[in-house]
Amino acid sequence: MKKLVLAYSGGLDTSYCIKSLSQNGYQVHAVSVNTGGFDKIETEELAKKAEALGAASYTPIDAVSSFYQKIVKYLVYGNVLKNNTYPLSVSAERVIQAVAIAEHAQKINAECIAHGSTGAGNDQVRFDMIFQIMCPDIEIVTPIRDQQLSRESEIEYLKSHGVDWPWEKAQYSINKGLWGTSVGGSETLKSRDPLPEIAYPSQLTSKEAQTIRLQFEKGELVGLNETKYDPVEAIQKLQELASSYAIGRDIHVGDTIIGIKGRVGFEAAAPMVIIKAHHLLEKHTLSKWQQFQKDQMANFYGMQLHEGQYLDPVMRDIEVFLENTQKTVSGSVFVTLHPHRFTLDGIESPFDLMDSSFGSYGEMNLGWTAEEAKGFIKISANANKIHQHVNNK
Repeated sequence: MKKLVLAYSGGLDTSYCIKSLSQNGYQVHAVSVNTGGFDKIETEELAKKAEALGAASYTPIDAVSSFYQKIVKYLVYGNVLKNNTYPLSVSAERVIQAVAIAEHAQKINAECIAHGSTGAGNDQVRFDMIFQIMCPDIEIVTPIRDQQLSRESEIEYLKSHGVDWPWEKAQYSINKGLWGTSVGGSETLKSRDPLPEIAYPSQLTSKEAQTIRLQFEKGELVGLNETKYDPVEAIQKLQELASSYAIGRDIHVGDTIIGIKGRVGFEAAAPMVIIKAHHLLEKHTLSKWQQFQKDQMANFYGMQLHEGQYLDPVMRDIEVFLENTQKTVSGSVFVTLHPHRFTLDGIESPFDLMDSSFGSYGEMNLGWTAEEAKGFIKISANANKIHQHVNNK
């Protein structure tokens, strides 16, 4: 039998993959990669299901820390929001999951590697691309895509092989991770309607406004109020707090890798608060040209990541640039949480470039004279004066 590693989520598609592949000449080794969506109980349940379906082994991989170190911190450094909206919650996860699965396939000398993606979405591209680059000699097997299976045919197959589990399709599909939760439903398949309140996993439970302090060191969130955490813990603590205000909900509309428009809801309380707070701190501590160049590079970085191009060497180059810009991005940002929204109140930083010893905007100048200001303005106007002179003849 061919040794095969399967990216296993426990859902209908990957359950079908275990059963059908194990019945057709493959020794299936199921692997789940936790990027913040599984707890210990859920992992134990995945192991039981994989074994019952016929998997030769089940391996859970904890990639939360790796996900943060390799991807999330650069999304924070770059204030990355795809189409100025979406913090790349799911697409960023898929890349690190694909890398971990490819590494596991190499480790156990697998001959094949499989995933349960359909032929209609972005994930097929991300998984295939990472696998082809990292494991060029390992065959990629994709039953759901190749056989164009419906949910009904998958369920019928499983039943015929003794797997009569409840497979009722949830009204809303939820994909939870460290960097946000995606929410899909019938409303997101078309362009008109919003997702209803019940679609979001976190409901509004906190109604009194609360001001919190976010502590950053060199661009990384390392504290909440007066307590220090490692960055992953800080994200999780902030998520727990901010999601109770139903913050960070939106619907992202964008271009998929395969060329069609896609629409997906998401809930990302901590990512949205962190990105906006971090951006405010940068506006106080970075030069205008640092900010300008960061915007260009970060936008490109987010696009490449979304499209599965994580392993291109230009991504490592951009990461070096982004990290270098964070040397002075340290200090506290004060944020007030309200039901369904938040406000950025201000910052405190030893690197704050609003240094009053040079002057206060719109009030007074201490570093130059009136005559120097007039001369600067006159020289700055020269290029346009010449243009107007020549072209108005």
